[in-house]
Amino acid sequence: MTIAAGAGDNARPYLYGPEEAGVVEALRSGQYGHTAVTDRFEGEVATFLGVSETVAVASGTSALHVALLAAGIGPGDEVIVPSMTFCATVQAILAVGARPCFVEVSPRTLCINSGAVLDAITADTRAVMPVLYGGRAVDLCDVRPALTERGIAVVEDAAHAFGSYNGAQRVGATGALTCFSFGPIKNLTCGQGGMIVPRNPLEADRCRKLRGLGIVESAAWRAEATGYTVDGFGLRVQMSSLNAAIGSAQLAHFDKAETKRKALWRAYANALRGMDGASVVDVDVERSVPHLCAVRVHDRRDQVFRTLRARGVGVGTHYPPNHLQSAFAAWHRPLPVTEQVGREIMTLPFHQRMTEADVETVTAELRQSLAQTATR
Repeated sequence: MTIAAGAGDNARPYLYGPEEAGVVEALRSGQYGHTAVTDRFEGEVATFLGVSETVAVASGTSALHVALLAAGIGPGDEVIVPSMTFCATVQAILAVGARPCFVEVSPRTLCINSGAVLDAITADTRAVMPVLYGGRAVDLCDVRPALTERGIAVVEDAAHAFGSYNGAQRVGATGALTCFSFGPIKNLTCGQGGMIVPRNPLEADRCRKLRGLGIVESAAWRAEATGYTVDGFGLRVQMSSLNAAIGSAQLAHFDKAETKRKALWRAYANALRGMDGASVVDVDVERSVPHLCAVRVHDRRDQVFRTLRARGVGVGTHYPPNHLQSAFAAWHRPLPVTEQVGREIMTLPFHQRMTEADVETVTAELRQSLAQTATR
């Protein structure tokens, strides 16, 4: 059997066409740092989300790093975070000198819930970092008053969730300090990049200074001046005009991404319904722009994974639990649900170049692989 081309990659970037012209225009300007092109992209994203302002940075990881610093998180502080996430989430916590407090996820959604958050709060808790796995929003509205009373910030890792809704509002517009990733395979790509949605103008100013080496003045102002002011610590994590140009072109076509990703996820969900040995992780597709399609393989995941890879099907694993990583061993605690999920999780090929025929091919291969491994 020949595997369809769309099934060979777990994820691939998707370009609409105008991205190339945007990059060429930015290249010809001769200015490749944070420029008016970046400012324009920030404004476009703010309008799309329905927020007053956004802060563009070099990556989703740097968005988390800067957001934690802007929220005042630092040495001695504890951040509640699910273990089921990409290691970048945890590295951002360590980068500010804080420590992770790993918590369980729901086995149905792979996201944290309010009960897990409340149970994990200690005297040192200063932030909660929900991870919007697969694009699904995490609603902590019922515990927000308790968190606010204790001075605990909510810093959303929304790397998967650009375009998704939390209730009637887009993720990023609900009052949390929200961080997006615009990496190569995200719902919207800048090639590489990230975005912070600050909670207020003061926090926005902090984020801007932190991303730009602590310099107070804008790049445009400095071009006309003989000096500048540094009033604190900062990083060099601005988004370049080249990346912003790609993002701006992508955003103009985001309705296509939203429609296609929802359709692909629904096609998978329908094809997987009732399949023996595997179940789909629910992303709440009516309100989400799915970033991936994850399944739990209930027995012999590793064998199924190897069989599918050998057949040319681009499956992946997102993610091995972080509390079991040697780098984070100091913060290990038993998390039986996460550990079980970690043994079962597998992501199916999911990108906008795929067709529903590709989905049928992948699910047929999965069904055959499950049957083969069950007989060994």
